[in-house]
Amino acid sequence: MKVAIYSRGLDFEQENPLLVLLEELARYDTTILIFHQLLEQFHLPPHILEKLIPFKVSEDLEEHIDCLISLGGDGTMLDAVTLVRDKNIPILGINFGRLGFLASISKEELTSAVDALVNRTYLVDKRTLIHLDSSEPLFGETPFGLNEFAIHKRDISPMIKVHTYLNGEFLNSYWADGLIVSTATGSTGYNMSCNGPILFPESSSFVITPVAPHNLNVRSIVVPDTNVISFEVEGRAEQFICALDARREIVGKTIQLAVRREKFTVSLVRLNENSFLSTLRTKLTWGLDKRN
Repeated sequence: MKVAIYSRGLDFEQENPLLVLLEELARYDTTILIFHQLLEQFHLPPHILEKLIPFKVSEDLEEHIDCLISLGGDGTMLDAVTLVRDKNIPILGINFGRLGFLASISKEELTSAVDALVNRTYLVDKRTLIHLDSSEPLFGETPFGLNEFAIHKRDISPMIKVHTYLNGEFLNSYWADGLIVSTATGSTGYNMSCNGPILFPESSSFVITPVAPHNLNVRSIVVPDTNVISFEVEGRAEQFICALDARREIVGKTIQLAVRREKFTVSLVRLNENSFLSTLRTKLTWGLDKRN
């Protein structure tokens, strides 16, 4: 078995869980690729170091890697997606952060997670991505995201006006601080915080949600993810923000933007008991009633 381990940074008190993970993987004679910053941050024992192969960029990851283990929170999972790209390497998220909605496996489940990998008793969920097309190059080699694409005004600048089209047909002009186009996976993120609906991951839809709209009659709308959604932005400020998940670019308002479903999907690993509904209940306290 060949496994890659990625994190964008761990606290020093998390060195022990990292060591537990490496020891468990080493028990099964696993080939382990590890993100180079983890090697620089922690002083790992020699018998572990000799089994590790450092990597830095996506090109260092081969397609026949069995799994990439993401150590951190949901933001680390989103970074891992940009490393895996279209290589179809499943991503297993272990929550070293706070909420851990995507990275739903706790540090206490490290041993059982490794057992599931070795015995292939885990489940894989295919998640769709959102792709950005623009008249100027944005987001380098990774113009895609797992959660959402967002247009947002800069800092304290006045609201913007976002003319929005579905396959070239006019949908609406949003007077707002911004506009979110979320995937089904991202519907529980920024979209939900702006009162957008929660979608099941397999629903094959995008949800368009305004951010602080200056209209009482504007609501979110769910559309099939076969649509190409394009935008024209007006505003007093000359620039605004484009964001893909946790990444952002400052762009001029003359730019042409459109989003669509990405051609490839990403595979997320979960243990059998961690269903979408159970995660909703445990992480977002869905249906919690203190009277019961």
